[in-house]
Order: sequence, then C-alpha cells, then structure tokens
Amino acid sequence: MSDRISRGEIISLIAGLPAAVAVTTAVASAADDSSGTKAQYKYQAKPGPKGQVCSGCALFKAPAACQLVKGKISPKGYCIAYAPKAH
Repeated sequence: MSDRISRGEIISLIAGLPAAVAVTTAVASAADDSSGTKAQYKYQAKPGPKGQVCSGCALFKAPAACQLVKGKISPKGYCIAYAPKAH
C-alpha cells in the first residue's frame, strides 16, 4: 500500500473543509446561551410605555425569568423586546 496521497484525495479533503467549518460553527453557536444582558435589552424594573410589563409579555417565564434576558426579571419590569401575549 502506498503512503502517497493522490491529487484527487487532496482536492476532496479541501472541498470538504467549508462544510466541516460550517457544522462546527453551528454546533458551537447552539451551545452558547442565546440570552442577552439586561443592558442589551434596556431592561428596567418598572413598567414601560403605556404600562407594558413583563408579566404581559409572551417571552416572560413566571415567576421571574425571560426567554431573552438573562437574570431575575420582575413581572412589573419592561424591556425593548416586549411582545404582548396573544389573547
């Protein structure tokens, strides 16, 4: 058996690199916590415009969490990601 690599094998290996990088990047991104900081979402522990509060948001997770914003969230708080719950 030869220890030499053919030109075709090298081309095949190089051609597969972009796919391998894409898969590795996707896996790494999925492992990251997709939540943002309170500063990123301009979270405040008081109601927002027109009395909007976290407890009325579709992203709020009772008793004190959010699907987007990291950390403890007040049900009476507000951030720019506010999305009213569907009725």
